[in-house]
Amino acid sequence: ASSPDEEWPEAEKAEKLARGAALKWASGVFYRPEKLEGLGHYRRRETQRNNSIQSRLKSTVQSYLEGVSAGLEQLRSAAQEVQGVCQDLGAARWALLDSADHFQGLQQMRKLMEEHVQLASVVQVLPQIFSVHEVFSHILQLLHGQHLLEAHVELMMVEQLRDDILSQLHLRGLSGAQATVLSYFSGLQDLNESLAKQLWDIVGSSLRLVREDPVLFVTAVRIIEREEKIDDALLLEATFLPPGRPKGWRQKFYQVLQDTITGGRFRAPRLDAEGPGLAKHLAALQKDIVCELCVVKDLMVQCVPAHYNILSVCTATYHQALSSHLQEILREDLDKQGLFLLLEWALRVYHSPEMMGHPDLLPEVDVSALDPLMSSELVDQTERRYVMKVKASVFEWMQRTLDVEFKEWFREEEPETDHEGFFQSALPAIVMQMLNENIQVASLITDSLQQKIYNMALEELEAFLGRLREALVQCGKEHQQDRAVPKYYISHLLAVLNNNLALSNSVASLHPDTACREVPGSLQAALDRMQKKATQLLLEELLLDLQPLCLQLPSRKWLSGPQLVGSMCEVIDKYAKDFSRVRKPVFTLLLAESELLVANQYLRALLQRKMVCKSREERGQLCHRLLQDATQLRELFCGLGLDRGQQSLEAVFALRELICLKDPALLSLEVLGFVTKYPDVSDEHISTLLDIRGDVSKEVRHVVLEMMAQHPQALPEGYRPIFSTILVPVPELPFCLRKGKCA
Repeated sequence: ASSPDEEWPEAEKAEKLARGAALKWASGVFYRPEKLEGLGHYRRRETQRNNSIQSRLKSTVQSYLEGVSAGLEQLRSAAQEVQGVCQDLGAARWALLDSADHFQGLQQMRKLMEEHVQLASVVQVLPQIFSVHEVFSHILQLLHGQHLLEAHVELMMVEQLRDDILSQLHLRGLSGAQATVLSYFSGLQDLNESLAKQLWDIVGSSLRLVREDPVLFVTAVRIIEREEKIDDALLLEATFLPPGRPKGWRQKFYQVLQDTITGGRFRAPRLDAEGPGLAKHLAALQKDIVCELCVVKDLMVQCVPAHYNILSVCTATYHQALSSHLQEILREDLDKQGLFLLLEWALRVYHSPEMMGHPDLLPEVDVSALDPLMSSELVDQTERRYVMKVKASVFEWMQRTLDVEFKEWFREEEPETDHEGFFQSALPAIVMQMLNENIQVASLITDSLQQKIYNMALEELEAFLGRLREALVQCGKEHQQDRAVPKYYISHLLAVLNNNLALSNSVASLHPDTACREVPGSLQAALDRMQKKATQLLLEELLLDLQPLCLQLPSRKWLSGPQLVGSMCEVIDKYAKDFSRVRKPVFTLLLAESELLVANQYLRALLQRKMVCKSREERGQLCHRLLQDATQLRELFCGLGLDRGQQSLEAVFALRELICLKDPALLSLEVLGFVTKYPDVSDEHISTLLDIRGDVSKEVRHVVLEMMAQHPQALPEGYRPIFSTILVPVPELPFCLRKGKCA
């Protein structure tokens, strides 16, 4: 046998815990000697406490034992009762087996009872069935009197009667009899259609009715909700679905409401979809939509159940209808004003506080969650169409401006001047104002449209400069035929240069981004070509006046005195006074180009009509003349404001040094320095200079030319050619007669 400790380990553990707790308590109480005096008191208290606990334990155990005894007694009683029930059930089983034959006769009675119940049900509904057509007439009268709720109640009762009959026939498989029932109740279809027609007429007038007579609209909604509940119940049973079900009138309600919103205004024919007509049309849409959405928000929402989300549905319907309507309008050939109006309306006005962001609509109406009114592809396409229309308009206006400018060139008056006395015309102001206005207008829509218009403006300005240049060439051709036409040809050329400078300075201001002021390379090239052509025509005029004087170079008359170069200076000074009517950057350019032209013509005359010095005295006289001429011309251009470092006349001084060199043997070194300074000089030029000296032997010439061949020169970057445009005549070969001596 096992020990009590092995049978009750919990008791052993509890005893150990109790002993430990007692020791801990005793050590805490009697840790001082004087505390031992109360030991008797503590012993008595603990004894009384143990006695009390033992008494309660005995009482509890006694009550448990009494309960166990009562339970055992009840179990004995229940077992006896179960045994009795089993005996009774056995007896009942044998009794039922003995009566099985009698139950066969009850089946026929059961069938008769079922038929009796069915016939009783039919008898009960016979009065309703016989009164169906009378009810039909009454429902029709109620519908004519617009007593819709009463009519619908009776209609539901008749439908319920028909559906019950059809359901019973369906359950018994009597499908052949259903046609008879449907024929008998055929009037229901017409009544349903009549009621539905009135309902949809009411829904179609809902925006007006909720303001004038909301009761009628609420009645229609109540009927629709009744039908929806019937549909839901029948679909939930899913055993038999009567004909015409589900009616889906709530969905039809949404459809009719949407058709009402879209049909009245978005499908109406528009007599004028461009310009002012389109503006009026869009303004009317804006006003009507805001007004009607306010009616929906403030009135209609209160007339329908919350789950209809009627405000969201109407907002989405208006939004989609507007989107489709704008696409229809865009299929037409709108002018630029019409396209701008549509873009502005769709991208700015629609979301502004004047329309969908109206204070009366916020915060309930929110179109931000819907698709854009115009897709990004459609916006880009419309912007491109608008740009093309603006481009055509800009081209037309620029061409008119050019035609007026061309006529101004041939007037018998000088061009107008600004407050500083510089020649100008209204062309730059007109062109820049036109382009800038179009760019600023585009900025009211989108940044992308503004950028497109800016790019178009630069393209049109570049093309305009090309046409202006062609017009200038045409004017120059007419002037070549008759220098008296135009009368103020030079003045207008100077005005063209000032205009070109004004355009160049203004182009950067067109850029939408103030931080980016760069002029595109192709446009800058067009401006440069325009300036170059006007400068060329002016220099051609100067050349025409200088050529008669240059034809006298070199000559004995020229060597005799400074009169010829003095006349040249007078012509140059006259043109310089005209050039002073252009602004400084161009004026400096004209001076530099004029000085290069004078130097070139002077050197050309000297090299092409070469004069051979026959003696040292003639070379000295030639050098003296070259020095005086070059000095006089240099001082003239310096006085006009052109620095010596910018002048090409230094080539005349350098050429003079070659001619004045006393020892021909040193020519190779001098020529090397000359070629290094002027790398575009050729062998022919040097050979001609050696011919002018008149004292260079063949050996020296050969050395000089050989030296040049050994030291070819490359043109440095930024070098202004002087000699490359001067062609010297080819030396004539000796002509020999037959049987004679060479000349």
